[in-house]
Amino acid sequence: MSATFVVVPQWQGSGSSRAMRLVDGAAAIRADLPSSATREIEVPLEAGDSEGTGILRYSSIRLVRERLERALAELDDTPVIIGGDCGVEYAGIEHASRAGRVVLLWADAHADLNTAESSPSKAFHGMVLRSLVDAGVVAAADVLLLGVRDLDDAEAQFIEASGMPHVTASEVGDRVAERVAAARADGVEPVLYVHVDLDVLDPSVFGGVGFPAPFGLALDELTGAVAAARAHATLIGAGLTEFAPAPTREAVPGDSAGAIDESDEASGAASDELTVILRILAALSR
Repeated sequence: MSATFVVVPQWQGSGSSRAMRLVDGAAAIRADLPSSATREIEVPLEAGDSEGTGILRYSSIRLVRERLERALAELDDTPVIIGGDCGVEYAGIEHASRAGRVVLLWADAHADLNTAESSPSKAFHGMVLRSLVDAGVVAAADVLLLGVRDLDDAEAQFIEASGMPHVTASEVGDRVAERVAAARADGVEPVLYVHVDLDVLDPSVFGGVGFPAPFGLALDELTGAVAAARAHATLIGAGLTEFAPAPTREAVPGDSAGAIDESDEASGAASDELTVILRILAALSR
């Protein structure tokens, strides 16, 4: 598979106090990607306003989506979108839907199934999947929720009402095969999109996220699930989102040795996290 990495350092869709760290996370990932196969989408500096939608910073989110849509339309390779917050996935999944019926592996601690009315935070990264389902971009039955474990009441109610399936890592291959068969029985060619929010991983594996949740996946479970999904359907696109690395402190005159140790520790953690990210990207792009 020939992949192009599209880096989108959007922070405006996040409700985390570490939202601005998403810009640093995207930059850190980009530094480890091949420059010839990487593009970056410009993100506005300003927060933006709701434009009457009830969604925080919506004007900037809309502008980034439009820019990303144009960039994706120009690509011949399979796009792997690097966030930024989960909101960047709207354009990626919508783009994938033009190639066929999307089977969507949603690997995330959160379902992102709120609406502007139900969302406690009004942040778009908690609404993106619901927006895609409501717009008819992807059917609820074709979304496989992997590692989802931190739900608001409205999200849990929607999952039950819509029949959106939860899957374990070991079930992914069989469930993707089922959805592919269902699409073909309807006379529609299926395509696969894989969304990875890094908080799908257990915090002991990966801590550089805004909303860590216990009891997540091991790295091998995640990469194995991606491989199993790809064995049954053509990957048309993927996204990796929500890397918010911890800040490092620079030593200054008069600073204690402890402060330097703290900086070194944070730098080491970031290096370990990038190793995890590169393993996931290899599973998505090879």
